[in-house]
Amino acid sequence: MRRTLVFLSVLGVVLASCGDTGGSGTTSTPPPGSTSDSAAQESTTTAGAPVDDLIVYSGRNENFVSPVVDAFTEATGIEVSVRYGDGTSDLAATLLNEGDTTDADVFWAQDPAWIGVIGDEGLLADLGTDILELVSDAYRDADGRWVGITARSRVLVYNPDLVSEDELPQSVSELTQPEWNGRLGIAPGNASFIAFVSAMELVEGPESTLAWLEGIASNGVRTYDGNGAIVDAVIAGDLDAGLVNHYYLLQRMADQGEVSARNHFFAPGDTGALVMATGAGVLAPSDNQEAANEFIRHLLSSESQEHFSATLFEYGLIDGAPTPEGQLPLSELAGPDINLSDLADHLDTSVDLIAQAGLS
Repeated sequence: MRRTLVFLSVLGVVLASCGDTGGSGTTSTPPPGSTSDSAAQESTTTAGAPVDDLIVYSGRNENFVSPVVDAFTEATGIEVSVRYGDGTSDLAATLLNEGDTTDADVFWAQDPAWIGVIGDEGLLADLGTDILELVSDAYRDADGRWVGITARSRVLVYNPDLVSEDELPQSVSELTQPEWNGRLGIAPGNASFIAFVSAMELVEGPESTLAWLEGIASNGVRTYDGNGAIVDAVIAGDLDAGLVNHYYLLQRMADQGEVSARNHFFAPGDTGALVMATGAGVLAPSDNQEAANEFIRHLLSSESQEHFSATLFEYGLIDGAPTPEGQLPLSELAGPDINLSDLADHLDTSVDLIAQAGLS
């Protein structure tokens, strides 16, 4: 119970600061005929769902994942009721509050840290090896409670008119240097940024992580509400560069065509090169676990993985999954040598360090 209260406190800080606006993978200019970012992320639950319906709590954006959900229903006849929260951290807080009384069958999260919290609280059932073995062990829970669905890399998005190639850093640590004064943007309340800080704290320890956070703060870092706002500022020439997930720029390019921005991948092994998995797990209190497992198998089907690559521009995780157009193959991306399952243990410290540095 004490740990649950700690995580609820952490989640409250996240939701009260800059929000989880980057977690959905949505663009600021939605596809024609679709709802806006905020509308798509409103917390909506299908009321009065029959008992046999599958209930999914999804931290992913409705516009981009609903076709996969619909395809599952068409293929199996199983109706799915989806609750789309204000990002993964919002739904994690809901699940922690609901505990064993939750009606949810599946938790589909946008990063490994927050689903790891739910697993550590005993709310996720063990997945079968037939599901786990579809994905490399680097992108699944070490204890078999969740499995990666897609992967996204942290990158430095930059405007080539404002940043020359010889200025591009090989390590995220270089962004504290004077030449980056006032030129960098971050989203300190965003779940992906917090997970990145958790990885840094895991690898380098709290003192070094705080020193880096204070370093970018004193170096005039500019803060934004989410990854999308950073990318938009870079494209507009209002910001030189920012730390984001790789797919945001690709989505802007799909909407707008050629733009004045590029993704820069940090050197292999650098904390800035962190590759995170979106993940899904079956809720332990679920009375519908067979259908829940079938839904996760569907997310890892070749058809679903193709959709995630073509529409979200994220990396599929099964063998033969396509690489998003114009990106380095997943096999060539090498983040820090960590177990993604361990990120959950560092979330509370990371939020505290971000606050200590005056960034929240």
